[in-house]
Amino acid sequence: MATKKSPITKDKIVSMYMNYRLENNEKPKSVYQFAKTNGFDETEFYSFFGTLESIEKEIFKMFLEKTVELIQKAPGYEAYDMESKMLSFYFTFFELLSANRSYVVMSLKEHQNQLKNLMQLSSLRIGFKNYITEIMTDEVRTQHEKFQNFQEKAIQESSWIQFLLTMKFWLEDESAAFEKTDIYIEKSVKLSFELMNIAPIDSLIDFGKFIFKEKIHTK
Repeated sequence: MATKKSPITKDKIVSMYMNYRLENNEKPKSVYQFAKTNGFDETEFYSFFGTLESIEKEIFKMFLEKTVELIQKAPGYEAYDMESKMLSFYFTFFELLSANRSYVVMSLKEHQNQLKNLMQLSSLRIGFKNYITEIMTDEVRTQHEKFQNFQEKAIQESSWIQFLLTMKFWLEDESAAFEKTDIYIEKSVKLSFELMNIAPIDSLIDFGKFIFKEKIHTK
């Protein structure tokens, strides 16, 4: 009796794609070749994705969705203030990245043109900005209106830039267990919130010293 073939799912396709790239050190030549190599029909692929490139965007989006899922299960999460939620998000997200570091590094360093690499993060960017809006408290909104007249989009964009800078630091981090990235996260998130509260001097100096020290040691 023939063994019943297990159905193809979005998660399975993503896993197959990541494994293919890591094992072959290149992208599949076509959807047809990718499907045939992994033993399923090309038509099944199109039930979930339109192109191979759309898988790459989905991977980073899935990292974000898994991060949010995990941190929301943490005891007391709903009572966290915005800064604590942000720290929890960062640490969990970069733990997931570290668990998949070989793929992420290969993917984000594929092109000399960084803009091409960043295109993979378009879905992640949308999801990240939505998360920022979700955790933005009324207190933060009031402070921004009162002191700096920042709008919600300005906070989203500045947070996204900070997030990209953290990814860049993590990609270049050679410390054991990426402990320097943990320090970077703590200092940069603290600084960003103190900047919101217009009390940044101590954190700015502390963060500046850390970055300066890292640049000196890497030269």
